[in-house]
Amino acid sequence: MPDSDPVTMIAALVAVFGVAMVIWLLIAAGLRESSPACLCLAGANALQAGAMLLLRVPEPDMRWLDLGADLMLLTAFGLTRLAVPLMAERPARWPPVLATVVLVAALLTQLPAGPTGYAHLIVLDGTLGILCLLAALDTYRLLRARELKRPLAVVFGGPFLLLGLLLLARPLGVMWAPAGGQEIDIHSSFNIAWLWAALVVALALNGTLAFLLVMKLVLQIRRLTLRDPLTDALNRRAMAEAMAREHHRVQRGHPYALVLLDMDRFKQLNDTLGHAAGDAALKALVDVLQPCLREVDLLGRLGGEEFCALLPYTSIAGAALVAERMRHLLARQAFAWNGQAWPLSASFGITEAVAGDEDPTEVLRRADEALYRAKAQGRNVVQAVEAVDAKKVAP
Repeated sequence: MPDSDPVTMIAALVAVFGVAMVIWLLIAAGLRESSPACLCLAGANALQAGAMLLLRVPEPDMRWLDLGADLMLLTAFGLTRLAVPLMAERPARWPPVLATVVLVAALLTQLPAGPTGYAHLIVLDGTLGILCLLAALDTYRLLRARELKRPLAVVFGGPFLLLGLLLLARPLGVMWAPAGGQEIDIHSSFNIAWLWAALVVALALNGTLAFLLVMKLVLQIRRLTLRDPLTDALNRRAMAEAMAREHHRVQRGHPYALVLLDMDRFKQLNDTLGHAAGDAALKALVDVLQPCLREVDLLGRLGGEEFCALLPYTSIAGAALVAERMRHLLARQAFAWNGQAWPLSASFGITEAVAGDEDPTEVLRRADEALYRAKAQGRNVVQAVEAVDAKKVAP
């Protein structure tokens, strides 16, 4: 790249950082989505642009300008490190990041800079590189938690990884070819290559973070279509789709069971304590039921106070144990609204899918029949209705 000029490359980097800063500010103000993360990224880009500009200021005493640029870079990379968990609405561990920035900045004031200040360069770029590698790990874990396939999670964590490696490689490159010096605006093959790589990675990095934000919005929209907004249990549509998927496995010898439950005297609760109390009771019910389920089990709200638990690879005997545990824990749950206690209980109907069931509606019909029997027997009980497998009784 003989025609490349370091000063022009630095100007291009400043322009990229400036445009990215404006975009993140617009996203924070316009979409109001993950505003803390967007503001962190806007600040990070602004600080990186400022650090690049400080390096170009012609001053006789460059020591304080260099330290100012170093502090801006440390703060910028610290903000980037915090932005990834904030993008996922997770708590950002800012105390260790702040402590790192302060301690490293204090250390840099004691180290010699200039053409022979290799310790200064190693500490600065090493710290920035480690912050990038930690951000790469955070990005990978976030994407894996969002059920993105491992190769794609590695790809989208790649820009952080590449930037971290670039920063860690710079001190080695300067020591290997000291003729280029530590100043990034000095014309040398290493500086030109490094600046080109930094420009590409800066674009990819901001693009990756924008992808994380878009993916978060898509997942939120998808969640709204599948979840009950009050209790966060699956909605009726999502449960129907899950039952249809599970029903296909019955023919291959993989049974599933349904636990259908209905909160007892729910209308009376609403009439006595109010609808807000009814909503709180439904949330309390879900909180009690969830620990009774395995990771493969699903809980959905079919409507009103009626819920359904889908238990893959479970017989009717196993479903009875689960339902009995649910019934027992719910009956022990203390619930009060505005100082008035109210006993919570539910009636349970259980059944098991068999090969003779044409579709999940037959299984759900049997569970509903069992629930009707539980209600008729005085509520707060578990009843089962077993299916007669047509294939077993056929002559």
